Amino acid sequence: MNRYFYDLHMHSCLSPCADDDMTPANIAGMASLCGLQLVALTDHNTCGNCRAFLTACRQYGIVGVPGMELTTAEEIHLVCLFPTVEAAEGFDSIVREKRFPIKNKPAVFGNQFYMDAEDHVLGEEPNLLIPATRLDLEAATVLALAHGGAAYPAHIDRPSNGIIGILGSLPERPFFPTLELNDPASREPFARDYHLEDRRLLCSSDAHHLWDMRDAAQSIELDDAPYSSQRVRDALISLLRERMI
Repeated sequence: MNRYFYDLHMHSCLSPCADDDMTPANIAGMASLCGLQLVALTDHNTCGNCRAFLTACRQYGIVGVPGMELTTAEEIHLVCLFPTVEAAEGFDSIVREKRFPIKNKPAVFGNQFYMDAEDHVLGEEPNLLIPATRLDLEAATVLALAHGGAAYPAHIDRPSNGIIGILGSLPERPFFPTLELNDPASREPFARDYHLEDRRLLCSSDAHHLWDMRDAAQSIELDDAPYSSQRVRDALISLLRERMI
C-alpha cells in the first residue's frame, strides 16, 4: 500500500465555466507544482479532454484519471471516474445522447475547447455542456458502473448542485459509500450531522482556474504493487466501487 496525494475533481477549458488557461498540460503542470500524485479531469457532462490530459500527466509523472462531472436530471452533480480512457469515452458516448442540444453562447457562458496534450485547440464543442442531462441519479450511477467506473455525489457541502442541498438528505438508493466535500473543514460537521461515519469522505478542489488548485493535503492509500499507473487507477476505481455493487 502506498499513499497518494490526490485531487479528483478538476475542470479543463472544455467546461464553459472554466478558465481558458485550464488546458490539459497546464493542469498537469500545476498539479506537479502542487505536489499532487493522483489527479482526475472531470469536465461537465463530457470526457472529451481526458485522453489529452492523461498524456500530459504522464509527462509530469502524475497518475491521471479520466472522469466526468455529470449533471443528473435532478440537477445533482455526480463525479464519475473510470480506469481507462476507453471506458470513459464509452460512457461519454451514451451521456452525449442524453444531453440537451442547446447551442453554446461563448460570450455568455464561456468557450468549450477540445485540446491535445500539447495544448493545441482541436475544435470547439458547439452545444452547451452545463445543463442537466436526461439521466436521473440512479440511471447515471448504474451507467457509470456498467462502464467499469465508480460514481459519487460531488461537493455535498455546497447547496448548489449538492445532493443534500437538492434532496435534503442522502437517498437510500443508490447507496454511495463515497461522498465528496469541497471544504475539508466540512468533514467533521457533515459526518456528525448526517451520520456519515461509515462513508468515505473525499475532499477535492473542483478547480475551474489554475489558482483554485490546492497544494497536496488530501491523501488516499492504494494497493499499487506491482506498480504501474494503470494499477493505481484500477486500485482507485476498485476501492470506490466497494459496497456500490
